[in-house]
Order: sequence, then structure tokens, then C-alpha cells
Amino acid sequence: MSRTRVKICGITRLEDALTAIDAGADALGFVFYSPSPRYIEPAVAADIICQLPPFITTVALFVNETEENIRQITELTQIDLLQFHGDETSEFCQGFNKAWIKALRVRNAGQLQDDLQQFSQARAILLDSYRPGVPGGTGETFNWELIPKDSPRPIILAGGLTPENVSTAVDQVQPFGIDVSGGVEASKGIKDPVKIHAFIRGANP
Repeated sequence: MSRTRVKICGITRLEDALTAIDAGADALGFVFYSPSPRYIEPAVAADIICQLPPFITTVALFVNETEENIRQITELTQIDLLQFHGDETSEFCQGFNKAWIKALRVRNAGQLQDDLQQFSQARAILLDSYRPGVPGGTGETFNWELIPKDSPRPIILAGGLTPENVSTAVDQVQPFGIDVSGGVEASKGIKDPVKIHAFIRGANP
């Protein structure tokens, strides 16, 4: 089986970003959604990103953000990839001349199949747990058996992943990539180096 890509999301400090890279992370996520405890000011994210080594993908997470703000943040940060977690349409996501992924909150198999077709232009689909009124970061897993084996786009698995369950998740789902935030934290927005290293080892044993 090919190597599972790992994204460490909710980066708020340079030291956490460098720890994740040292542990083998492929991508780092920055949350530009102000209600989130992992929110980062765009200027702070820009300062972190400009200090990163090459070959690391930087990802901007948005939730129902305005087009103007998205353009301003992507210009300031020079971020690589956009991740949409809200009610954005496929047409909206395609409007920034940037590679993008769409996060879907999994409720049932029928809804998931419809959504996968709707966002077939995404570089990948991120699957997260569904909780009413919460756009992500629930810290809860969902029924991985609902994920179709014939998805039209690569699957990134999220939702409640931890160093303890990531190996099982990868073995069962065999996703292109996995995304973690709370599962490798010491506190909200602050990463735990031991957990990061254990998580990445578990993703590719």
C-alpha cells in the first residue's frame, strides 16, 4: 500500500509547525475561522509560512467566508491549498484560481454519494464527523463503513483521529490522506510533540 499523507491542522505556532514537519507531516493547516479555538490571524500565519522549508503544503481552512476575505488572506499568506468547511458551492470553491479540497460532514451513505458527485472538481474530499451546527473539529469519529470504495476523488479522513486509532483507520479506510488537529494537542491550538510523532508513526507503520 502506498504511503498515507498526513496533514496536521490547527497550527498556531511556528514551533508546532516545525515539529510536525520534523515528524514527517506532508501538510499544515491554518484555521481562518474566528469562532474556532484554533483560529490564527492571517498575518501570524503568513509569518509562520514564510519560515517553513520547501515541499510542505500549506492549507487555509475557511467556513462560509466572503470571497473578498479569502482573496486577501491567500494573497497575504501565499498559501498553497484552500479547504472549504462550510456551505460553499462547487462553483464558489473553483473561483480563486487555487487548488482546493472540500470537507463533507458524513451523515449517511446516500447524502455522501450525492455530495461526492457535486464536488467532483475538488483535488480531494475530506470526510469529517457530523454534529449539528458544528462545521468540524468535533473530535468524534464516524462510521467509516459509509465511505465508498469508488470515490471519484481522493479521500482525506478526519474526525476523532488520535495516535491510538490512526493505524486502524488507515487499515480500514485506506485513504489518500488523514487530517488531525485535536488528537495531537496538549491544549486547544497547542500541539503535543509526542502525540504528533506517535500519530505520524501510526499512519505509516
